Amino acid sequence: MARTVTDSDSGRSPSDEEKRSSLDEIILDPHLPRDPDAGLSVEERAKIDRKLLWQLDLRLIPWLCLLYLASFLDRTNIGNAKLLHLERDLGMSGDGQYSAVLTIFFISYSLFEPLTNILLKRLRPRIFIPAIMLLWGICMTFMGFSTNYSSLLAARWFLGLTEAGLFPGVNYYLSCWYKRSEFGVRAAIFFSAAAVSGSFGGLLAAAIGKMDGIGGKAGWAWIFILEGLATVLIGIISFWMVHDFPDDAKFLSPDDRARVILRLKQDKQSSAEHEEFKMTYFWASVKDWKTWTSAVIYMGCDGPLYAFSLFLPTIIKDLGYSSTRAQLLSVPPYAAACILTVAIGFIADRTHQRGLCNMGVSILGLIGFSMLLGSSRPGVQYAGTFFGALGIYPCIANTISWASNNTEGVYKRGVTLGFVIGWGNLNGVVSSNIYRSSNGPKFTSGHSVVIGYLGICLLGGSILQYVLLRQENAKRLTGKRDHWVENLGEKEIEMLGDKRPDFLYHL
Repeated sequence: MARTVTDSDSGRSPSDEEKRSSLDEIILDPHLPRDPDAGLSVEERAKIDRKLLWQLDLRLIPWLCLLYLASFLDRTNIGNAKLLHLERDLGMSGDGQYSAVLTIFFISYSLFEPLTNILLKRLRPRIFIPAIMLLWGICMTFMGFSTNYSSLLAARWFLGLTEAGLFPGVNYYLSCWYKRSEFGVRAAIFFSAAAVSGSFGGLLAAAIGKMDGIGGKAGWAWIFILEGLATVLIGIISFWMVHDFPDDAKFLSPDDRARVILRLKQDKQSSAEHEEFKMTYFWASVKDWKTWTSAVIYMGCDGPLYAFSLFLPTIIKDLGYSSTRAQLLSVPPYAAACILTVAIGFIADRTHQRGLCNMGVSILGLIGFSMLLGSSRPGVQYAGTFFGALGIYPCIANTISWASNNTEGVYKRGVTLGFVIGWGNLNGVVSSNIYRSSNGPKFTSGHSVVIGYLGICLLGGSILQYVLLRQENAKRLTGKRDHWVENLGEKEIEMLGDKRPDFLYHL
């Protein structure tokens, strides 16, 4: 049986008559949770909904942004420390040992990342997130007491292990609070903290670097110590600032908890409620082709992200600027990326065209790294860093939102995000080894690898997934998937998640 496209799928604003019809369906549907606003008009319900959404945004988003700012600052500040003679002071030889220090972080980070969303669901967010933050803050602090290459290597391994749960965990966590059409801009605001940390990190490193010699510690050591202690403090406070999932969030009244769960149910989601883990959810994710196309797309922006964030100060310094000036000149590209990241999140939420957004933004990145590769003029190359940042950062949040929007089921979504983000971060191993000092200031091999990532994986992968999703939606709209639910009860149909014939994918 052919279907009509709903408003949530088409992006069209419903008429008043359609709103009243939809309201009647909500009230009468026995499979939805209790509706605390039954009997209210459409306008009254909309007013309550706006107030609830504003309350969620204020209680969830700002603090989570602060957590990710600290996380990204702690994993990338080694690029700033390098300019303050980290390698010389620890007796590190050549590019190989510095690259190994960067690489080992991504190995432990990627290995543990797919497991973390299951732990998040079992331990609850208000325990899991602050606990891992406290642990990685301790690791970060002790990096400042490293006395040789081996101790720094060990500290980076444990830093990757303890940080692994934050990014996939928070994206999964937010997807359990917001509708699919609301999630993208929130994920973008959350991830924009990475761009802010790039700006903030350069300014902070320039200031902390002046503490060189205080207490017998080098400037780079103070970067690790002070930023690590700040993370520990934030982690402790987070035990009171991070909240559980909607069904058990203490800052919401019982009616508001019911409203959040009802909103998700209407959006064909079940992710706010309790569900026991079964291996079938794991295998459902592994066997889903979208998991792997999303992983390819994500590696196309995540590999360049780490190459850019770890080596931008070095790239700018090799254009002929002093260490302090290079730290400061790294700020504007990140600020520009932050603005575009939020803008793309807003646009993609409104249009439901995440694939087209990825394609357009990736072209900016290709232009930027082509400028870095093809020109020897410092001004042109510095302009290329702006385009590079603009072409990478918005695609990170947008790709995660795209994968999350199109995966339904509590644990399936958690496993999928773990796989996608874990595979993407594993490409940090490559990123850590493509910008070698001996290749400066042109860095031909590094820029070429990034262009390959952006062109083949990000742009090419986005085109492929976009086409496949359009084809699948067309089959569902024309009734060609209706046989999937024949002879199934309501609960069985709900458990199909994104395999339900009435679940339309965001393009």
